[in-house]
Amino acid sequence: QVQLVESGGGLVQTGGSLTLSCVASGSILSIINMNWYRRAPGEQRELVATISRSGVTNYRDFVKGRFTISRDNAKNTVFLQMNNLKPEDTAVYYCNADVHLVDARLQNFWGQGTQVTVSS
Repeated sequence: QVQLVESGGGLVQTGGSLTLSCVASGSILSIINMNWYRRAPGEQRELVATISRSGVTNYRDFVKGRFTISRDNAKNTVFLQMNNLKPEDTAVYYCNADVHLVDARLQNFWGQGTQVTVSS
């Protein structure tokens, strides 16, 4: 029905930057909220940032001032600009979206994740 594909992960040194992208495709009428989560080794998955269709954003305290979430509604794409990265940001980052399908159902979807590794 809907596929979310993340890209942009990789290995970066402390203080470096990365930009993650996530493109949604499939039976999409519109996308409401787009979100980024992460799961560090041995930890549970946690919310990082959210953005509404109108562009209202929310961040967890541990990324405020360092990460910026944005989206391109015409391209069904969400971005996560990550600056001043720290070793504790090392995790698999997942894209998540609340999607209105063409058949009018509302459903939540996940991407497969992209690895971000920050070396000290």
